Parts: sequence; structure tokens; C-alpha cells
Amino acid sequence: MPLFAQATSPIQLKYRAGTIEVRGFDPEHEIAGAFEGNLKWDARSRCLRSPAHCYAPVVKWLVRAGVPYVDEAASYERLALQLDTHGRKARYYQQEAVQAWVNAGARGVVVLPTGSGKSLVALLAIADRQRSTLVVVPTLDLVRQWYDLLKLSFATEIGLLGGGEFDLKPLTVATYDSAHLHVEHWGSRFGLVVFDEVHHLPSPSFQLAAKCSLAPYRLGLTATPERADGAESVIDELVGPLVYRRDIVEMAGEFLAAYETVRLEVQLTPEERTQYDEARAIYLNFARQQGIRMGSPQGFTQFIQRAARSKEGRCALDAYRLQKTLAITARNKMEVLSDLLTRHGNDRCLIFTLDNTTVYHISRLFLVPAITHQTKVKERSEIMARFSEGSYSAVVTSRVLNEGVDVPEANVAIIVSGTGSVREHVQRLGRILRPQNGKRAQLYELVTAQTGETNTSERRREHQAYR
Repeated sequence: MPLFAQATSPIQLKYRAGTIEVRGFDPEHEIAGAFEGNLKWDARSRCLRSPAHCYAPVVKWLVRAGVPYVDEAASYERLALQLDTHGRKARYYQQEAVQAWVNAGARGVVVLPTGSGKSLVALLAIADRQRSTLVVVPTLDLVRQWYDLLKLSFATEIGLLGGGEFDLKPLTVATYDSAHLHVEHWGSRFGLVVFDEVHHLPSPSFQLAAKCSLAPYRLGLTATPERADGAESVIDELVGPLVYRRDIVEMAGEFLAAYETVRLEVQLTPEERTQYDEARAIYLNFARQQGIRMGSPQGFTQFIQRAARSKEGRCALDAYRLQKTLAITARNKMEVLSDLLTRHGNDRCLIFTLDNTTVYHISRLFLVPAITHQTKVKERSEIMARFSEGSYSAVVTSRVLNEGVDVPEANVAIIVSGTGSVREHVQRLGRILRPQNGKRAQLYELVTAQTGETNTSERRREHQAYR
């Protein structure tokens, strides 16, 4: 029986609470397998239903089957935007990236290094599609940057969603947090969604920002698509496949600043070594007694849970923290940091650490301004403005400046401590690679020898940018 014979009335598509309703099919007819996706019969509502992100496949399914339908789901607008790049010409790889995305049905991910112009790729994509567009970003700093960029590039009102703002326009910028909280109410209003720093999307809550939107066109942007949990497949499903990629090593010296990476090992003092070895033995003995494999994915979580149950466990946790602190803030490491800050007194240095405690320790020790998640927006903006103009030659931070910082003047990064994440390490390198005339960037990695930092350093350097 032809598929259209299964319809008892004109087929209607409706958007409801983050889903697509397909009304008009008779449930008595066989429909299973007719659509290869998440379209299921909803007996309570007596309609076929799918997540909103399946809108485009559902429409294509109806068209292929020759089924007439009335689309009451999509409410996004066709726009008449004029892109003004203010004399900034698209480089050949940016044009290639947009064309590859268009060729893939205007769905997919573009991977370009930090500082190579991912934002211009997005602007070109918006101008190409001419549909109501939502740009989703991870931080309020990026909301501000994208708001200014869109307003400058398209000379139109820009909406804001996040940081206390709720103002939807045909061009709107939102945080991932705000998008996933509210998207089910307006997920039909945008035909294109741009996911900046798309590697954040696989987070279970953030996925809703994509699942509850019916946008047929989707663009993901990132410099580091790989995730430690291997959840990149979620991006492929919700945004599209990787359609274009260029890495740091391909572009350094031409489109990015030339750079050098230096790994500096320091030794614990004899006193620190004794303390370190004793503390490490205490926490590792406890882990062994509990049958915990610290190198396993759940090892550290199990250690924390078990440590909270006894006095012996709490002593083990204190020992873990002590040996970690000794490695991160070793006396010789601070002396090397002092030497580097003196040597690069005329440069712009970003100092990165693992945690806020170390940030404030370094800030007090060297009288360097600190930025953490606790730093107010106005204070953060003032610090970065003074850093950019040269009033401050260095800024110390933990993770909040790993992404979303646009300071072309920064040319030195000093990694005092960090995680074993390859993405984090590449992001930190990317902060100093924005090109300027004659600029040569330098990244220093300070590692305390014969401690847990050695293995951490090896893991995070597993990227071609460091080979």
C-alpha cells in the first residue's frame, strides 16, 4: 500500500515541547520501519512523534514518499542579511570550509585552530543560509564577543539569552546553559544553529540544546573535537559529520604565529621529596587496601567515596592533597617561574594552573593579577584590557581562560600545572597563537620530576602540535 494511503487526513507537522508531531496517519496501518529514525507512534496523543532534531529527516522522508503535508512546525524566518566584513577577506581555507559544509547539506563540524578565524566561517555560513540563526557558546565572555561581532557584521539587532538576558531576535546568541533550559519553548524559531566550541555539546544536559531544536541547518566549530570519554559520536548525530579540518602544525608560521614548546623539569628539594614520598605512600596504600585501581576511569571517584567513610580514609585524602600540592607548587618550580617572568618582562604572559588555590598563591607571590570563575565580569574585562595594552605583562588563571579569549598580544604561555587532557593543553597553546607581524609564541611546561606530574605531562602532550 502506498505510504500516503496510510493518512486519514492531510498530514500536519507541528512543533511541541522539543518534539515534532506528525499528525494524520492511521495507526491501524503498518508504519514501523517506514522511517529510519526516532519517529514513534504516541498512543496518548495519537500521532507520530520524534525529537525535534529529526525534523529535516522527517520532511525528506515525506517528500521521498510523495506524501503531501502541511508544515506548521517550522517558524523560523528567511532573512535578507548583508555581511560586512569591514575589509577582512576570507582566506582560502575558510572558503573551503564553508563550501564543504554546504556540500554536506549545511550540516557538520569544521575544525580549525584557535586564532585561525572560525568565527568568519560562521558569518559566511549565516550569510549563505539567510535563515534565523542561533549561536550557542559556552561562556558569557563568548556571548559578549559574538554579540559584538554579529552586530558589527550584519548591522541588525542581536538577541541575547543568558546572564540574566532573555531577548530573542532572528539573530541571537545564547549560552549552552540557557539554550538547554529554554529551547523546548522556542526551538522552532531558528533554521540554523551554530554551536561554537561544539566539543561541549555531548554533555547530557547540553545535548538538549540540539535535540529540542528543529533547525535543519547546523554548524559546529571547534579546535579540539576529541573528547576523553569518546562522545564525539553524539556531535555527529546532533550536528553532522566532520566536514573540514586543518590543524595547528599545518598553519603555524603562515596563518598562525610561529611557536616553540619547551618542557622544563624541576626537582623537589630533599625536604619536599621526603614529604612527597611519605604522603604518596599513605594514599596509595589505602587505595590498594580498598582494591581501587587509581588508573582506571572510575578509580579517583571510588577513592573519594571510600575515603569519606573512615578516619584512615580521610588521612589518605589529606595525603593525596599534600603530595599533589607539593608537586604543583614545588619551591624550584616557583623559582623557574620567577626566572621566566623576569626573562619575558616585556612580553605578555598567560600563566595557567590546575586549581584556583595555586592561582591565588602565584598571584600573591609575584603580584600578578588573577582571573578565576570568582572574578567579576567588569574586573575580568579591566584586567584583560590592561593586559592587552601592556599595563600588565602577565595574568595567572586556572581554566576560565582555556577558551574564549581573544588577546592577539599574548605570546607566552607558562603551564605551571594542569590536567592530562590533550584538549586543555592544545587550548592553552591556542591562546598565544593569534597572528601578529613578526610574532613568535613560546609555551613553557613546568613539570616536577619523579612525581605524578610526569605521567600527566606525557598524556596531555599526545598531540601533533607538541611533536
